[in-house]
Amino acid sequence: MKKTTQILLLLLTSFCFSQSDDSEFNRMVESEMKASSSSLNVEVNPNTQNYDITYHELRFTVNPNTTTPYISGSVKTTFTALSNMNTITFDMATQLVVSSVTMNSVNLTFSQSNYELNINFPSTVTSGTSATVTINYAGAPPQAEGAFTRGTHSGTPVIYTLSEPFGARDWWPCKQDLNDKINSFDIYITAPSTYNSVSNGLQMSRVVSGANATTHFRHLYPIPAYLIVLNVTNYQIYEQQAGLGTLQSPFFPVVNYLYPESNTPTVQTALGVTPTIMNLFETLLEPYPFRNEKYGHVQFGFGGGMEHTTVSSMGSFGRDLIAHELAHQWFGDKITCGTWKDIWLNEGLTEYMSGLVRENLDGVSSFIAWKDGKINSITSSTSGATYLTDAEALNVNRIFSSRLSYNKGSMISHMLRWKMGDVAFFQALKSYLADPALAYGYAVTANFKSHVEAAYGNSLTEFFNDWLFNQGYPTYAVEAQNWGAGQARIILNQTQSHPSVSFFEMPVQIRLLGSSGQTHDVVVNHTFDGEEFIVSVPFVVTGVLFDPNKHIVSRNNTATLGNASFDSNKAVSVYPVPAENELTIQLPDDFTLYKVEIYNNLGQLIATQNTNVIATSQLASGIHFLKIETSEGVFHKNFTKK
Repeated sequence: MKKTTQILLLLLTSFCFSQSDDSEFNRMVESEMKASSSSLNVEVNPNTQNYDITYHELRFTVNPNTTTPYISGSVKTTFTALSNMNTITFDMATQLVVSSVTMNSVNLTFSQSNYELNINFPSTVTSGTSATVTINYAGAPPQAEGAFTRGTHSGTPVIYTLSEPFGARDWWPCKQDLNDKINSFDIYITAPSTYNSVSNGLQMSRVVSGANATTHFRHLYPIPAYLIVLNVTNYQIYEQQAGLGTLQSPFFPVVNYLYPESNTPTVQTALGVTPTIMNLFETLLEPYPFRNEKYGHVQFGFGGGMEHTTVSSMGSFGRDLIAHELAHQWFGDKITCGTWKDIWLNEGLTEYMSGLVRENLDGVSSFIAWKDGKINSITSSTSGATYLTDAEALNVNRIFSSRLSYNKGSMISHMLRWKMGDVAFFQALKSYLADPALAYGYAVTANFKSHVEAAYGNSLTEFFNDWLFNQGYPTYAVEAQNWGAGQARIILNQTQSHPSVSFFEMPVQIRLLGSSGQTHDVVVNHTFDGEEFIVSVPFVVTGVLFDPNKHIVSRNNTATLGNASFDSNKAVSVYPVPAENELTIQLPDDFTLYKVEIYNNLGQLIATQNTNVIATSQLASGIHFLKIETSEGVFHKNFTKK
């Protein structure tokens, strides 16, 4: 994804190890978007929906030594018709001039306009039939979006590409909608032999002919058009090895293509963390999805990075950036968001994986600090949903919003983990990645939600509505007070920053403090405003903290210690009031319930039971009375039935 200004000279200091470089994160976000146009008139192209691309043979000739960016190409596309076709349409910049189109060595007629190439068939290609067309073209790719860029590094020319989200059409005829992955492709890059060429997949050959060399890469995994990459300059190769070294996870190469001035011990040390992160992700998720080919990095002229499949384009080599782009190989490359409205499936899950690197390599304190930074960013505005509207999905700056797509998306991932528990959460990620209907294809939020609900064993609709589809965050007010021997009473209130959410139901962690430095964490499930909880605590409470481990996106919370003395009558409470279908009697932990008698408003006994949950659906509307007999005495409560 991408940045608006080029970095023409990359200083070595930009490659030093960094655990908390906000500027690197900002450059990454800018890199991972087409930000040169804040809003692009790009929608799903209805003219490209009637065929499925199965294979590309891409042949490009480029020369970084020419000051004007220029490409000539021959693109052979094999496709399967999804309906009867008399024409085929490709997305293609009008500035690229097509010289010929052939099919079975027969010249076809064609036209170009409005960023489309329209090709006429001599006869109908019937539904289910496969065919191949070859497009020959040349031209100067448009520079407004910067998908194909000519720059320099330390005075040496370089060509690099970055097509996310809408730029592939700027340098080759393609189908760039998020609905059709190319099954496989071969790419042949012809460039001056003094330079090395880089693309996805495995390098198959490099053939020198005169002043030029043609380098052949082959990629045999499904890939969307925007993840295909081309880089050419005087790269030096620094190789590593990753993988867990087991039968299920054998070693495979990590190939780094570095500018000569950057191929230093400092940069190699920074890159040294890559195998460690790869092994962590393979342990938490599954084996690296493209291990039959390679992983690696290639330097380019934008700050930040871009997760081109099997070879991430990198403007620097901080650890957080390495982790983020590597995690994209699972979330974004193996499974790609099915619409730009679902971009959080790429960016939020991926950014959370970089947080897990903090947790696993640096420890809890570093992870808490990471989450705190995310929360501060998210709550810097009171509104904004992570899931995009149709209109927002055409705005590049909104698609790649650091606050909403990256930061809130990552904290939504963490809050799911917090709510579900570690075992269920990581099982959900694994089942999502392994789903044969999604693997190496596209997914939308509903697909991901079905996997987390299956692992959780319950509906998460309210969670997704509150945190993903709607806006804002909660502010909590917690009051704790000592409540008899070995117990504390906690009262939780909540307000919301945006009216789209009436209440955020979440498990909440409260830390109770003692005078001698003791701490005791309790987790309560907060389901309504003003909810009270009686909890056990092994010391006299002298202080209270809200959410000390930063599990919840919230802001301006308050936590106070109440001074009221213990009142056993108040220790027994009923909720919800008014009741509709069910009423719960809450007792301190050291109380034993003997019997509950239910009376109507005429004083008539209508039911007796010995459990603390009362079914109220069959009761008449109005006021009712409870007589609650316990080991600590008899208590009288009333409630209203709706």
